[in-house]
Formats: sequence, structure tokens, C-alpha cells
Amino acid sequence: MARLIAALIRHGDYHQLPDTPSAHQPFPLTERGFEQADRAAANMARVLAEQGWVPDYRVDSSRLLRAWQTAERFCVALGPMFERPPEQQGHSALAERGVGSAANLTVAQIESILQQDPRFDPPPADWKSNSYYRLPLQGAESLMDAGDRVARHIELQMLMMEPSDTDRVRLFVGHGAAFRHAAHRLGVLEFEQIAALSMYHAEPVYIEMLEGGRWRHVAGDWKVRGKRESYAD
Repeated sequence: MARLIAALIRHGDYHQLPDTPSAHQPFPLTERGFEQADRAAANMARVLAEQGWVPDYRVDSSRLLRAWQTAERFCVALGPMFERPPEQQGHSALAERGVGSAANLTVAQIESILQQDPRFDPPPADWKSNSYYRLPLQGAESLMDAGDRVARHIELQMLMMEPSDTDRVRLFVGHGAAFRHAAHRLGVLEFEQIAALSMYHAEPVYIEMLEGGRWRHVAGDWKVRGKRESYAD
């Protein structure tokens, strides 16, 4: 029976506002980010050739520009390996954790807003990295909310893939924190590993869908988080 594999790809480096939770910043990749995407796509082509895996022509990315541009570079680099021209689609379901009405404000601004609003308690010191904390603002999500959303999208899209005699890889291009929480929801990472690990820019982590709704990590390295490394996407 042919294997079904999801490639989780974090976007490349991008023009990020300082001291601002990544959330839904609309900015493009930096030159370094494009280089990361091109290098990772070339590495992926080698992995696919070595394993005999065929990339599915449907390539999913979040609708944020940094993820879209990263996916576009993969489509170009893997072009000859697709059995039909790739179809890149943007999905809101693959976005990073949203902070709702506080989108693209600085950490200081967000904390000031909460302090000034008599309805809200001060956020915990680890509010940016706390998997279950959700800002008490319109439209905000917790990191686990985002992981649930991403996991559901991956599972649904993988279940809808056409039967094949060839091992298939479906590309999902999105954001590190949401992917790690999704991997936990899929049973690939233990909860403690979410904070201990990160993802390399643009380098795929491959997880295989097994019978009975189970998943396993089959290739690609998670990045061990440094002590000073930001938790942000």
C-alpha cells in the first residue's frame, strides 16, 4: 500500500517587526529567506529522489506572504517531479496563532491594553509561549487552538488525496509554533517537546499518516531550541 506523507515546512526568514508577536504580519521574505527556501527545496528534491516519493501536485500554504513565497519557491524547484503542474493554494487554516484585535501590536502595547482594561487580569509572564493561554481580546487564539486548526486541515487534506500506487508527499507550508502544536495533536510530539523544539527555516519535517488515524515522524530534523531563541513563529 502506498504511503501518504505530509511535509511540514516553516516559511523562510522574513521582514518581521521588532518585539511584535509574529501573528499575522503581512511582510515578505528577506533575501536570506529566499535563499533558505531555494536551498531547502533543492534538499527536498534530493530526498524525494532517494526515497522514491512523488510530490502531490496540490501545495498548501498559509495565506501570509512569507509562507506563500516559500511555497512558490518549492513549486518551482520541484517542478519536474510533479506528475502534473502544481496547484498552490493559500489557506487561512494554516496561519500562525492569531492574537485577534491586537494583531501586529508590540508586546508592550498589548500588555498596556490589558492593564488599562478593567475587565482583564494581567497576562501571565509566559503569555507568548503558554500553549493554553488565549488573550482576552476579540478573535484571539491560544497556541493550542492554532495547532488544532492546522492539524484538522492536514488530516482532512491527506484523507482526500487520490489513491495511488506511488508513495506521495503533500506539502504544507506554514508556521513553526502552529506546526509544532499540530504535531502534538497528531501524536507526533509529546507536549514537553513543543517548547523544547523549533523548526529550521524552510526545511521540511516529514510525518507519515498510518492506519487508525496515527502518525509518525519519518524524516527531516526538528531544531533543538536554544536558551535565548524566541518562541515566535
